[in-house]
Amino acid sequence: MRHTRGRTVDVTSTAELERRLDRGARTLSGWRLRGLDLRHVGHRLRRADVSGATFLGYTFAEGDAEAVDAGGALVLPALPDVPVDCYRGHLYSAEELFDAPTWAGSLDGRAYAWSQEADPAILPEDSTTPPTLARALHDHAIDLALGRWREGRSLVGLMGGHQATRGDSSYADAARLGLLLATAPASAGRPALSVTTGGGPGAMEAANLGARLGGGGRAAGEDALAAAIEHLAVVPSYRPSIDAWAMTARDVLADAPAPPEAGTLGIPTWHYGHEPPNLFATAIAKYFRNATREAILLEVCDAGIVFLPGAGGTVQEIFQDACENYYADEDSVAPMVLVGERYWTEEIPAWPLLSALARGRAMEQHVHLVDTVEEAAALLTD
Repeated sequence: MRHTRGRTVDVTSTAELERRLDRGARTLSGWRLRGLDLRHVGHRLRRADVSGATFLGYTFAEGDAEAVDAGGALVLPALPDVPVDCYRGHLYSAEELFDAPTWAGSLDGRAYAWSQEADPAILPEDSTTPPTLARALHDHAIDLALGRWREGRSLVGLMGGHQATRGDSSYADAARLGLLLATAPASAGRPALSVTTGGGPGAMEAANLGARLGGGGRAAGEDALAAAIEHLAVVPSYRPSIDAWAMTARDVLADAPAPPEAGTLGIPTWHYGHEPPNLFATAIAKYFRNATREAILLEVCDAGIVFLPGAGGTVQEIFQDACENYYADEDSVAPMVLVGERYWTEEIPAWPLLSALARGRAMEQHVHLVDTVEEAAALLTD
């Protein structure tokens, strides 16, 4: 359990609830109780003032839910026919999403299949859960969990193409940048950086990989990274087999050092569920709605964003981020660094438009075009 802003209290274990009641808590206004088995504490809740409390995905003894509801609490039961916990209090781990020998049988695979079938127009007659409600509740819970995970952390974003294959130069560049940022020493007023990506394959996997291997320090991380990329390159893509792709990642993680204290974050979406989340993010904020996910991904990167060569999705992220910075005051602008001078001026000429847009605005001094990932890391860590 942990406090959040104001009087809101999240309670995620029955033991913690009982400890608080034992210490004399009698007013539960503002409390959120998530996924608890409350069958043996119902009599204590009946004696408490539960007005303003929220019970999410509970298990009550007979009659207790009605008593709590009558006492002024908001009572939302667990939703049937939904593969995910819509009231979860924490972010996902790779182990939780890949919880079966095959991806199709895993939580991630089942949730993707459900999201594709959960159309109100084809909802089975015996289903009691509107899929739009389930998705909205789940994504709201992820919002709250991500807010708690961010506390005390400084997030730096790496955006780039999902097409980068393991072992090629663009994959290696993204991995090296993730390592450089994750191992940059904390400075006055800024904690160590948490490398944040869209959580998928390609450059996103590479950046999370580099950050994940930074727990043993930069020198050790460089050696481990070279060996890891060589091993991963045996299965260069999640196509045709997600299972083989995930297995090589598990092999790398089996020999990996402990992750850096700041962790590394992935924010993927089941909208692109055919692209699996990578296993190297230590925390995964997975959303159903891609529009929500895109906005959150850019919003949380308070330490700036590096844009590696990419296509439509990366270009969208550049100008979505630019719009936020365009209207921001000087203190709120987050740095933007585009890597690849020829790429962003000739192949995909986003830089001329971005620099023209920034001219005369507070963001002008915070947008950069560089040619190497080392230059990008230096801009964000010096």
